Amino acid sequence: MVVGLVVAGVALAAGLALRAFNDNLLYFYTPTQVAAGEAPAGKKFRLGGLVQPGSLHREPGQLEVKFQVTDVKKAMVVSYSGILPDLFREGQGVIAYGVLMPDGSFRADEVLAKHDENYMPPEVAQALREQGHPDAAEPATANP
Repeated sequence: MVVGLVVAGVALAAGLALRAFNDNLLYFYTPTQVAAGEAPAGKKFRLGGLVQPGSLHREPGQLEVKFQVTDVKKAMVVSYSGILPDLFREGQGVIAYGVLMPDGSFRADEVLAKHDENYMPPEVAQALREQGHPDAAEPATANP
């Protein structure tokens, strides 16, 4: 009976740990995948692609910013309230953490930009290569 209780306790602990792990995973999606309905509704995920040139809008003196993230085939409006990374630029790779809003836009809690001109987040580079983007033809690697 003691062995049975120990096994049941271990199984319960493992089940709870796996559930907590699964709830905290942040999956990566491109704008095309989000438009196809692959992204989870009401759950946080990562949206990645390139910041579409000419799409960055910010009212003077405000922290609220809107821009579009594209994977060459589709683009999504992203809104973010806060200070953008120093390396954030139009035409550059970006990953935004947040949630899909009912109106189809993406509300980001955090925005990450690539750290130099030779690096792009691997997920973004792979997604862009699959879409045939010429700038992502070479595999992304970090500088030592």
